[in-house]
Amino acid sequence: MAALFDPLDLRGVRLRNRVAVSPMCQYSSVDGFAGDWHLVHLGARAAGGAGLVMLEATAVEARGRISPRDLGLWLDAHVDGLRRITRFIHEAGAAAGVQLAHAGRKASTWHPWAESRGAVPEADGGWQVVGPTDEPFAPEYPRPAALARDGIDGIVRAFGEAAARALDAGFDVVEIHGAHGYLLHSFLSPLANDREDAYGGGFDGRTRLLREVVDAVRRAWPEDKPLFTRLSATDWVDGGWDADDTVHLARRLAALGVDLVDCSSGGVVPGVAVPTGPGYQVPFAARVRAESGVASGAVGMITEPQQAADIVASGRADLVLLAREMLRNPSWPQQAARALGLDPTPLFPLQYLRAR
Repeated sequence: MAALFDPLDLRGVRLRNRVAVSPMCQYSSVDGFAGDWHLVHLGARAAGGAGLVMLEATAVEARGRISPRDLGLWLDAHVDGLRRITRFIHEAGAAAGVQLAHAGRKASTWHPWAESRGAVPEADGGWQVVGPTDEPFAPEYPRPAALARDGIDGIVRAFGEAAARALDAGFDVVEIHGAHGYLLHSFLSPLANDREDAYGGGFDGRTRLLREVVDAVRRAWPEDKPLFTRLSATDWVDGGWDADDTVHLARRLAALGVDLVDCSSGGVVPGVAVPTGPGYQVPFAARVRAESGVASGAVGMITEPQQAADIVASGRADLVLLAREMLRNPSWPQQAARALGLDPTPLFPLQYLRAR
């Protein structure tokens, strides 16, 4: 069995270990552009020894941002700032990934520390949001416009074009965000999608948009570079999307060229009681890996070195993605290697070797 600090080969990309920085929104962009905060934030985690550093949810079109302060890749002009970041991540020994996203009906909301909450009025920079239907996520969220076929086709193109820009920016991995109630997940879940056309109804219809996005991205993304998809493995609600659906979809996505399914959960409807706890989402990654034939990533309250090591060693996931723990401790991989009795020296930048 593999170990946490063994390399992971995905197509033509080798990750130096199986610890990844999970995508975490920073709400620190202006008009979608990356800035100094992104360079320092992401660069610190690459210098801390992670195998893969994933950028936050990065909008494929302006109306696909969660907030006006989200990162973007809908313009060619966004590339230069991102190229600066990928260059530094590579110099620090890590691979660079970007999560391509569209917030759908959860777009045009205030960033978390804003004085206001809920929808951003158009007078304050908000915009018309879109979704599978005109039902809002919650009463305080904006009411979406239901996407017609030409709008759907435009979003598929936007994902493909953003993937081409990601290549130009120097990324090694692209992840398609199909989770947390954002646009692609809202099409997947029967709790949000009651359309009666080709993009609704049964499993094939509700998964059609994601499958078309995967196909567009895979055509724009080189064969020697891996493609991930993040899924909410369950809605945690009876009658919603569930783990069986996720395994079935993972098989379909693997045939389209997806190399790893990043297994999260929830987010498509508000007010759901989720039974959280250390590693609470790992069983979803284990099922996907065992039953679909595609590699999986585990997320969700993974904080301790032995916990992460056991997930990989037991074959429940190929990659562990840490979020809040990496915010608290950018050097977690170096410290975890030492805690597991390994020599952490290879994970240190030359400038930091005196501190190993």
